[in-house]
Amino acid sequence: MRRPARGAAVALMAAVLTTAAAEQAPDNPFLGDLPIEMTGFYELRSGYRLRNDPYEKDMSVMETRLQLGLDSYLDWGDLRVKGDVIGDLVEEQADFDLREANVFLRPLDFMDLKIGRQPLTWGTGDLLFINDLFPKDWVSFFIGRDVEYLKAPSDAVKTSFFHDVANVDFVYIPQFDPDRGITGRRVSYYNPMLGRFAGQDAIIHTNRPNRWGRDAEYAMRIYQTVNNYELAVYGYWGYWKSPGGVVPLMTQAIYPDLDVYGASIRGPVARGIGNVEVGYYDSEDNRSGHTPTINHSEMRYLVGYTQEIGRDLTLGLQYYVEQMMNYDRYRRAAPFGPTRDEFRQLATVRLTRLLMNQNLRVGVFTYIGMSDSDCYMRPNANYKITDNLAVELGANVFFGDHRDTFFGQFENNTNLYAALRYSF
Repeated sequence: MRRPARGAAVALMAAVLTTAAAEQAPDNPFLGDLPIEMTGFYELRSGYRLRNDPYEKDMSVMETRLQLGLDSYLDWGDLRVKGDVIGDLVEEQADFDLREANVFLRPLDFMDLKIGRQPLTWGTGDLLFINDLFPKDWVSFFIGRDVEYLKAPSDAVKTSFFHDVANVDFVYIPQFDPDRGITGRRVSYYNPMLGRFAGQDAIIHTNRPNRWGRDAEYAMRIYQTVNNYELAVYGYWGYWKSPGGVVPLMTQAIYPDLDVYGASIRGPVARGIGNVEVGYYDSEDNRSGHTPTINHSEMRYLVGYTQEIGRDLTLGLQYYVEQMMNYDRYRRAAPFGPTRDEFRQLATVRLTRLLMNQNLRVGVFTYIGMSDSDCYMRPNANYKITDNLAVELGANVFFGDHRDTFFGQFENNTNLYAALRYSF
């Protein structure tokens, strides 16, 4: 989360917009009246672990959150600022998270331009990401915050071009923006160096590229709809979004160079919607496969299908595979401890039901690790009491046969949470 300096910036920005609106400077044709629309919500959210975890607090989440969004739609472009003021009782501090602060322009009939802090997403997966290399907040996802906070914002310039043949999105991120990943703060994990679970006692330290302009990321998507099928190809040039290696003495995690090339298709299949997505992860610093301390290159595959199987009842299925390149070299050079399979296979099942005139939404999303023999379940119920007031109950449930697998390592983080949100 961003520190109070960000809060000062957005407060100043909001004050400028409000002052300009109040003055209503008609002599300035560029600003005009600058009308401002405000939206947001106030939320109370509480969650507790269901298992004893000696390395983390019993509270998984305990916070109040006020989100305010300011929008101004002008003849020359759109302005948007959105941020969250958070009272976090787990961390015992107040914080501010600037979610958006951008300007949207249309300099040409066939071109859009958005500059500033913004959420970015593309690809076809449902909570599975191959060609979406924009930052994710896995801590928020696992501790019981709303699923919208899985997508962390990026400070970026996004340019879009539109043509009858194909449309193009190009994203420039001037400073590497990694995932907000698992480090031992708030979420415990399995530490292979210690051979046990760890958390606050063994925080993972990272050395990430952070030079403005020099450690930049670039992403591109070329897409078009043909006969009701959405076709897309993707490119990404940057770094592994979560640590993809360690320094030789294994004292710090690092983010090696990464290029990704992929494609996807999504469209009607039988009575539902199907999708296929693939991506090649080119680990530039270990293409030969001879460096055991850096991630190997991979192929990733995803097949999905969603269909309404009953009235207000929807089923979604996905099958996902990660294939390690140069696997023989990996096995020969692998350090002590557990090794991964050449093919890591994962399935997901989403079941959603709408009840009570669609005011009640109940569902469960389940990750099934077929290679790792582990599982992660996300049951959730959300009831809309009024147009403005909603209550939510959910859980994050982890289990597995082995403590060193991806979901199995989070068993002690299993939690139950509840939330009350008033939107305006």
